[in-house]
Amino acid sequence: MILEYKIDERAEEISVRSFLKRQGLSTHLWRRLKHQGVLFINCEPVLRATLAKLRGGDVLRCEIPESTAIEPEEIPIDIRYEDENLLVVNKPAQMLVHPIAKEQHGTLANAVAHYYATQKEPCVFHPTHRLDRNTTGLVLIAKQPHIQSLLTGKDGARFHRTYLAVVHGIFSCGEGKIERPIRRKPGSFIEQETHESGKSAVTRYRVISDSEEASLVELQPVTGRTHQLRVHLAAVGHPILGDDLYGEPSPLIARQALHAYRLDLVHPVTRRPLTIEAPLPEDFISVLSVLQLPTPS
Repeated sequence: MILEYKIDERAEEISVRSFLKRQGLSTHLWRRLKHQGVLFINCEPVLRATLAKLRGGDVLRCEIPESTAIEPEEIPIDIRYEDENLLVVNKPAQMLVHPIAKEQHGTLANAVAHYYATQKEPCVFHPTHRLDRNTTGLVLIAKQPHIQSLLTGKDGARFHRTYLAVVHGIFSCGEGKIERPIRRKPGSFIEQETHESGKSAVTRYRVISDSEEASLVELQPVTGRTHQLRVHLAAVGHPILGDDLYGEPSPLIARQALHAYRLDLVHPVTRRPLTIEAPLPEDFISVLSVLQLPTPS
């Protein structure tokens, strides 16, 4: 990883550490830079990074080694946005975001690693959030770890995700908020449940349309708990169609009818607002058609 900055001519003297901290460099990366990386100020190598100072007009260059065990695999990806800092991909169903112990291949990480290699980009896979295997839609990926840190700060994620879901039943209120703590269900490594001893979890919902037996809803997770949307909807009596973990299988769709269709964020570098969208997958559109729910424009 290479970071390069031109210091504003009017800037006051500042330590390299303080400057990089303002740019989002984590303590972990700073330590890696000190012990394994190389630091230059105006093309001159810096021997003691902790004592180095920057002045107006200086050029700072940091070379920080990165490594990854993710094997690149030639898997097509649907890129919805890309620049030198960010990559946004529309993930299909039946795909993990990241390899796990028993499944090291066929993931989004493998696909993105191959894409980086073909583009000759020295990047490592840094997702800012994850989607369940059978949830489709947008995944926001930082090309550098300090960009990931800027997007997922200690005060919470600096981007907003919006989902569409087809759920069982008709809501009594057209919009609202579900506030129920979530914890891992005792005895299970996967399943979650709402419980007063769990971590705070908040989901906003808005009903877009409904039929006699189902509703199309827009969902915005305020927090980011595991399976949050699926758990919350099941807890209020409206499990997502096809969710065989928190509801029941459906003959209409072979997975939960949940799609991450929009991302809203302020770009961490340019500070410009971005809105990125992904079209509904065919199986989701088919469900809407069968249930006579209009497809959102």
